[in-house]
Formats: sequence, C-alpha cells, structure tokens
Amino acid sequence: MDTTIIERWKLCTFVSFTGCIILILCLNKSHSSTKLLALQDPAISITSLNQFPTQTIEFSAASKLIVYPPESVNSSEDGCNMFDGRWVYNPKARPPYDGHQCPFLSDQVSCRRNGRSDSDYEKWSWGANGCEIPSFNATDMMERLRGKRVVIVGDSLNRNQWESLACLLYSSLHPSRAYIETQTSVYKVFRAKDYNFSVEFYWSPFLVQLDVDKKNGTRVLRLDKLSGSARRWQGADIMVFNTGHWWAHQGKMRAWDLFQYEGKLVGEMKIESALDIGMKTWASWVRRKVDMNKTRVFFRSISPSHTRKECYNESKPLSEEPFAVVSSFPRSLTEIIEGTIKEMENPVTYLNITGLSQNRRDAHPSIYARKQGQGQQLSKEFHPDCSHWCLPGLPDTWNSLLYASLVFNTSGQVSDS
Repeated sequence: MDTTIIERWKLCTFVSFTGCIILILCLNKSHSSTKLLALQDPAISITSLNQFPTQTIEFSAASKLIVYPPESVNSSEDGCNMFDGRWVYNPKARPPYDGHQCPFLSDQVSCRRNGRSDSDYEKWSWGANGCEIPSFNATDMMERLRGKRVVIVGDSLNRNQWESLACLLYSSLHPSRAYIETQTSVYKVFRAKDYNFSVEFYWSPFLVQLDVDKKNGTRVLRLDKLSGSARRWQGADIMVFNTGHWWAHQGKMRAWDLFQYEGKLVGEMKIESALDIGMKTWASWVRRKVDMNKTRVFFRSISPSHTRKECYNESKPLSEEPFAVVSSFPRSLTEIIEGTIKEMENPVTYLNITGLSQNRRDAHPSIYARKQGQGQQLSKEFHPDCSHWCLPGLPDTWNSLLYASLVFNTSGQVSDS
C-alpha cells in the first residue's frame, strides 16, 4: 500500500510540474507579439537603429481592406445613425461660405484660390438613412458655444477640420467681431468676441509625447505620456480628438526612432501594440482629467486617403453609395482605436466619418494644394495631395455632423436646447 501511495505521489508531482511548464510556455507566447527589446543604455547611437526591423504594415491601396458600414460605438438601438446614408448631388447647391471670406485658410486647402476651376465637388450633401440631420446653423452653434471652449487635437486632418469650423463661424460674423491667430501650424485659435467662446487647435498627431534628443537628434515616442500640450486642453467644454495616420507611416515618413515605455527605451514593437498603449494612455487621461459633467468628448475616425491615380483630375465621387469602396488604412489599427473607445468608462462620441469620406476622391486638393499656373500638369517631382480636403468641402460635412451630435440628445431625438 505504501508503494501505491508513493507511485501516486510521483504521478501527481509529474503532472503538476508538466502543468507549470505548459503555463509558462503559454504566458511567454501571449507576450511574444510585443517583442520588446529594452535598451538599457539611453545613450545608444543612431547608427544602431538600423539593426531593428521596420513595421510590416502596408499603407497602400493594394491592401484591399473593406470599409464596413458604420456602427456607432456608443449609440442606442433606437438612435439615429447619422453616418449611415448616401451622397446627394444638387446642381443648384451653394457652399456654406466663400473661401475668400476666410483669409486665414491655408494654401493647402484653398483649392479655388489656387486655381481649381470645377465646383461640382461643392454640390454634394450628405443624407442619413431613416432620419433627418439638422443643417449647420452658425448662429445657433455660436449660441450653444457661448462662454465655452472647444479644443480640436490631432494631426493635420484635424487642423483641416478646425479651419472648416472656424470658417463656418467666422463667415457669419463681422470680421471686427472675431479674433484669429494662425501664425503657427501647431496652434491656432478662433474667438468670437460677442459670444465669448474660442475654437482652438493643438497639433498632436500621436496624442502621446514625441521627444527629440537635442544632442543626437534621436526621436523618442513616449507611449505612456500624453502630449505636452495636454495641460492646455484641460477645462474645455467640447473636445475633438483624432490619431491614426502617423502611426502607419514607414521608412523616411516614420516620425520616431525609438519607443519609450515604463521607463525603458524600446527598439522593436508591433505598431498595433504601440498604438494600443498610446490609446490607453489617452483614455486614462480622459478618465482622470476630464469632468464629464461639463465636457463633451468626441473622437473622429480615420480620414481616408486616396492614391495618386484615384485623386488627380477627378471631379466626381467614386460612388454615391458609401461602403462600396475599399480603404487603404490598416483595419487592425482602426479596431484598436474603436476598441479603446468602447471600453472607456467615460462616454466618448465617435464621429465615424471614414465610410462617407472614402467616396470623395473628388474633394482632395490634388495639385491645387498650392497656387498653379494655367494648364499645369502633374509632374514626377510633385505629388498631388490626396490626403487633405478642399475648403469649402468635405470637412464642412464633418462639422455638420458634429453640430448635429450637439443638437441630438442621448436618445437620438432632437433636443429643444
């Protein structure tokens, strides 16, 4: 009998040991995707960066990633999904403002001023399926913003949106009753004196901090620290964030050399893992620093780019029906952004403009991102801008949907206030 007990004890010991080994292997496997290579010496030379492999994400139309019909991240079942609809052409339509009314618009978005002669791209309006979206009303918008601050934070596409919103409001005022500061590309502000509100833009393409070593030029993306301008975002009544495109840049377009995470410099990490950490850093800041009883937080989805061939010399959308086209932006990154927003305790409104914007290849500046000579053709030296958008143009629709989101209450019905 003692021999039987001993044999059973040996068997239990062997099974327990084997189970521990399997558990350790599983844990190692779950963490292997991050592939962190901690560089304990912060004085690492730039030449050693070539030892680290670059990201494998393709940022090209060849990826053929389908844009799925938008499902609002935080909408109720009985609510109106403003982002599900179609484009409607009206040959008699007029844009909400004349670009010449807004002298602060950058050359990059001033297509008509730069020589674009066609205007059909200004005659398309967005209509939602199953509900009516209130048209943008500048006077009503300014009353809603009276005494408040709006901050728009992100990359140059959010700057594109800021220029649109500033012009929508500025064109409804006498110039003497507005204050505009646009001297730099990293900070811009519009103030309406009689309404005592401001609309501010802060350039922060990653939302987290990007540092540059002054001695050796090494660029470090600090995944667990929010952008240095974040202290100026606080206290705003409306916040509109975006990020995405700069995370997908590769090669010479990539803006960082190293990541920093938990006090360590990291030379290799899957871009999905890096974005996930960065988004969680932003979400944590919103949870800790934003008073949701006062502030409404929005996050705008990816603004789609088009290829050189899709964008150049085009005057019509790809299709009147959205979601019939494909997106070049990696779906894996979009899922991380949307997943973070879904998991947040604080309610964040997701402005899902990707699908409706994907059709609008006609609305990019193309070669009209700068002043053009008559009859100028596309050259090998100059790449048309197929990322940003003409103004007046598509970002005005984004801001109309932002306005509608402020008009709609949480049940999806139009409020009286």
